[in-house]
Amino acid sequence: MFDTRRLGVMTSGGDCTGLNACIRAIVHRAVETYGWEVIGIREGTRGLLERPLEYVELKLGKENDDLLREGGTVLGALNKGDPFNYPMPDGSVQDRSADILEGYRQLGLDGMIVIGGDGSFAIMEKLAGMGDFRYVGVPKTIDNDVGSTEYSIGFVTAVNVAVEALDRLAPTAASHDRVMVLEVMGRDAGHIALHAGIAGGADVILIPEIPWKLGNIARKMTQIRKYGRNHALVIVAEGVKTEEGAHEMQERGGGGVRYGGIGHYLERRISETTGSETRVTVLGHVQRGGTPSMRDRVIGSAFGVHAVDLVAERRFGRMVAWHQRQVVDVPIAEAIAQYNCVSPDDTLVRTARALGISLGDS
Repeated sequence: MFDTRRLGVMTSGGDCTGLNACIRAIVHRAVETYGWEVIGIREGTRGLLERPLEYVELKLGKENDDLLREGGTVLGALNKGDPFNYPMPDGSVQDRSADILEGYRQLGLDGMIVIGGDGSFAIMEKLAGMGDFRYVGVPKTIDNDVGSTEYSIGFVTAVNVAVEALDRLAPTAASHDRVMVLEVMGRDAGHIALHAGIAGGADVILIPEIPWKLGNIARKMTQIRKYGRNHALVIVAEGVKTEEGAHEMQERGGGGVRYGGIGHYLERRISETTGSETRVTVLGHVQRGGTPSMRDRVIGSAFGVHAVDLVAERRFGRMVAWHQRQVVDVPIAEAIAQYNCVSPDDTLVRTARALGISLGDS
């Protein structure tokens, strides 16, 4: 059962808080319980593509223990560069998946723990299908959209950041009779906006899963005024479409586009329709950074321990998950086949409506 001797660890996709807590737990469990060597792969799959390979041995000690409080990832991460369609310096695209498998073999790894999202896991599943690439998955994403788990690493801290932003915007909105629009992350799932909107006392919550109309928001503003309040808070996920049904997009440096701009769109439309003085704040990557919350530290630690145990039991191709206050594990293929979006009859959707919060659809 305990024949594994060299364990690899990588963080893949966008960074978030709680990743280092998970890495710390992996090192503690692997070294103290099983006596393994732990190899950290630099910058996700890129560390296995580089020649020489880019990696570091992770050991116990003060440096490892200090990781608990640090945001980001000490190993670095990569959220682009699909190895099956890898962009080359000359502009061409090559399949470099075999190079990753060769890097895995060169390091003499007996197993790998990949901390990532559904996109990363989809790539790992393809690699596992090609050869002797054995891995266990740990879900992380501030969007909390990985299937089969109630929580992913990084989500709760991102929500806390958004709640704090609403808490800070409320008094300045009241001081100047303004509508404050807060744009948060959430490409296809509105979990951050929904959780933070309820906790932060938003008047309007807009999420990608529920279509909205400007007239409904305007009626909410009128109702607020009738109640004697001179200001309002609106929170919107970046992936929400305009009233016309299009995504607001921004050009990336170096080419390509990304979601962004729905907050400014709403600022203009609300101001034009209601006459309210309106301002927008875009949190962006602020939600990814900072000190991890208690829950992200605890979940990251619990996930890390369970992932090592799965490797010890040689139960590869599985993802650790949080379910009803317990750490469980599920087949990765099952997890990525489900998308964890907000259901229209979600408990928090019903809670928001019961609190008089407008979701833009009525």
